[in-house]
Amino acid sequence: MFFSMEISRKTRINLFISFCITVVIALFMLIKLSPMEHLEEKFYDYRFKIRGLTKPPENIVIAAIDEKSIERLGRFPWSRDKIAHLVDRLTEAGAEIIVFDIILSEREKNDHALGQAIRKAGNVILPIVFEFDRKPTVPDNEFLLNSAFRSIVHPERLNQYSPIMTKRALIPVPEMIGEAMALGHINMFPDKDGTLRWEAMVVEYNGYLYPSIDLQTAAAYLGVPPEKVVLNATEGVQLGGKRYIPTDRYGRSLIYYYGPTRTFKHFSISDILDGMIKPGQFQGKIVFVGATAVGIYDLRVTPFSAAMPGVEKHVNVISSILENRFPRKVPLTTDLTILFVSGFLFSLLVVRYRAMGASLLTVVFILLTLGSGYYLFAHKALWMNIVYPANNILLIFIGVTAYNYAVEERYSKKIRSMFSSYVTERVVNELIKNPGMAKLGGERREVTVLFSDVRGFTSFAEKHTPEEVVAILNEYLAAMTDVIFRWEGTLDKFVGDAIVAFWGAPMRQENHAELAMKCALNMVNQLGELQKKWESQGKPILDAGIGINTGEVLVGNIGAEGKKMDYTVIGDHVNLGSRVESLTRKYNTHILITEFAFDKVRKYIKNGSGSIGHISIKGIERVIVKGKEKTVEVYEVRSLEPGSESMILKLEKEGEVIFTEK
Repeated sequence: MFFSMEISRKTRINLFISFCITVVIALFMLIKLSPMEHLEEKFYDYRFKIRGLTKPPENIVIAAIDEKSIERLGRFPWSRDKIAHLVDRLTEAGAEIIVFDIILSEREKNDHALGQAIRKAGNVILPIVFEFDRKPTVPDNEFLLNSAFRSIVHPERLNQYSPIMTKRALIPVPEMIGEAMALGHINMFPDKDGTLRWEAMVVEYNGYLYPSIDLQTAAAYLGVPPEKVVLNATEGVQLGGKRYIPTDRYGRSLIYYYGPTRTFKHFSISDILDGMIKPGQFQGKIVFVGATAVGIYDLRVTPFSAAMPGVEKHVNVISSILENRFPRKVPLTTDLTILFVSGFLFSLLVVRYRAMGASLLTVVFILLTLGSGYYLFAHKALWMNIVYPANNILLIFIGVTAYNYAVEERYSKKIRSMFSSYVTERVVNELIKNPGMAKLGGERREVTVLFSDVRGFTSFAEKHTPEEVVAILNEYLAAMTDVIFRWEGTLDKFVGDAIVAFWGAPMRQENHAELAMKCALNMVNQLGELQKKWESQGKPILDAGIGINTGEVLVGNIGAEGKKMDYTVIGDHVNLGSRVESLTRKYNTHILITEFAFDKVRKYIKNGSGSIGHISIKGIERVIVKGKEKTVEVYEVRSLEPGSESMILKLEKEGEVIFTEK
């Protein structure tokens, strides 16, 4: 009972530890603990890498300012007439929309030529770049204002909206800005680790909200007029009735990367200008003009690449809008729910297993968490936080294991302290490994008990000094204890000069009667050796009798819990063993056993071929000992000369003897 209560208490404490750890992890999630957030971002990146390349759409290509173009056309930046010639070539090749990732904010003598080429094409989208100085240096421009969002729903949420704010803008020169189809910002805002994961769909400038060039390009390609590009503050952007782009409260949207560098088709600008492109090569396509040559492009770290040209980021974003591929972060409430549910289920299960099983369960739960995160990302485009629940599971395992280890260590010390005086070291170690073998509240079990008492000890003690009595008694008890332990017995107690031992508990021993019998014979033999020694030393000689009985008793820790407890046996069969030991004086023999013990050991000496050799078992009498009403047969056990055949002489004498004294 006591042991089962301990397990229940341990389980409750384990669950409490698990709950506390989960609450702490939930708090970390709420405050966005930096190390955990950084680790989660890295795991998000790995989801892209595991997913691998996604086939990109063929209607978006890059006109690259590459090494070949620089070698052919000279060092970049080029004169505006060359860029104007590029616009003409792209228009002739059937480009649906031409988008520039080149800043055209400084004046040049050929600006007019480029402006005319842009007007003639009628499908050119130019970039603006927002900077973050304290004071604005460029006054509001009507063409710039025309590019701001015209339609905003839920304007009451604008006070909750936190888009990136700026007060400085670099815009194309006047000869071009008025001729462009649309304007859009090309700013990029990497996370703290330098990796670009978000697209700023909205940036606030001088009180107006401006879209990114990627959003403008997608809207133009889909034929959505500016007034139908509707900003839903804190939630997303609606492109007419065709696309809805989810954003966070900062106006950002997660970037869907199709693959590493050069996933999209690249065409060298030198080839385009030299007429090496097939007629209609760009028919109906979006052509993004940007730098890819080493040293002149804006290097970006992405989940796929450590160095991706910024122009490639733009085509990834535009493609994801056109194909409705929008990764979304699951709401914080969902992440918290997953954290608590997984932590609760794991806690309920982990307390049922020992260290190895708990370790395997931990691995399974962490793999399930990681696998679920990847599945939702790859198949549902959902970013579920996996670092917090995975770490929660790991910390619960560590916490529960550490507590269990401490508890088991305490139990080990308790059991070692409790049993080291009773049983051998081997039995103690076995009990530590399997504490359930020793039920602390007691249980009924068949055992064999052995009582041994020194004859005439009272008169011996009266005739000798206390020092002499203690010295010879200690020598005797030490020798007998060694014998008991040698035969794997449990030493119950010393009662003055008496010894109480038993077999069959705490470890189950199927041959408990055999072991007790061998122990008794060994004790008598060892006593004979001591008697010879005492005689040679001129010391008084002690003698002893041994009584053995087998039967069902109550075995376990008995006493006052927390104060004084003994691992012992109680019951009628224990009392009977004590009474039988006292009869050794009346029959002047060293060992007496009951019929119950005899029935158990008979098979070990049958026909002289058993494990107990050269002994004699002789039936003495049927007796009724004090306190009993039924008769019990008692047998005398003696050792014979080595090599002699064992003998069993059954009780033939009729009648019974009644003893009224112990």
